[in-house]
Amino acid sequence: MRIKVAPAPAHLPPSMIESVKLLPKNARLILFTRHSLRERSDKNGFASYALPLTPSGRVLASAWGRWLAENLSYSMDVDSISSPIQRCIDTAVLMQEGAGVSRNVSHQSLLVEPGSLVVDPEAVGEIFKEIGALNFINRFLASELIGTKSPKQGGLDLLDLFYHHQPAYGHLLLAVSHDTLLSAFLGVVMGVRQIGWNDWPKMMEGVFLWFDDKPFAQAKVHFIWRGKIYDRLLMDLIPN
Repeated sequence: MRIKVAPAPAHLPPSMIESVKLLPKNARLILFTRHSLRERSDKNGFASYALPLTPSGRVLASAWGRWLAENLSYSMDVDSISSPIQRCIDTAVLMQEGAGVSRNVSHQSLLVEPGSLVVDPEAVGEIFKEIGALNFINRFLASELIGTKSPKQGGLDLLDLFYHHQPAYGHLLLAVSHDTLLSAFLGVVMGVRQIGWNDWPKMMEGVFLWFDDKPFAQAKVHFIWRGKIYDRLLMDLIPN
């Protein structure tokens, strides 16, 4: 169903409005999103956990929350989940405030980068610094990295987290994280082994998703990314 929408908040990635137009009427909806605009990363392109949202990023998060509350039939009066990194927590809180609600923001270790992807953080951290974020994700998707889970397991762990935090019907849950995790998740559920910078999630860009009303192993995840609807059987990701 396509719906007419109001003008988007300034600095919001245009893909988000295209995705909103395709939302189902009454699902248990989740928005898995990258945090809002942050301060610039260092000269090597690495974003410290300490980097905060910019003033514009704070305004954007609040405005986006207000826009969603005013233009969707979904209630945002739901506890949020977030990476424990402050810019993600702040994004969730500001989106709630914009929507006129004040709910708990639960800190989830699976949502901090590299989070659900890693089994040996020390080894992986050195590799990440050496090859950079895009190469890291592509090698992860191709199962070519030591110290990480398999791509399917990394995706499944995030899907399991979302499945067990589904809101009530007609409600929208915020799940705020980082670009690397969102990139890896999308690569897994879309079944691709390589992405480019054009595929990389922008700040405050996210994927809307919902599940069939079935047990986890029997369900499909439906998701909307950049104005297109996809689905994936969870059984396809579960080891035999």
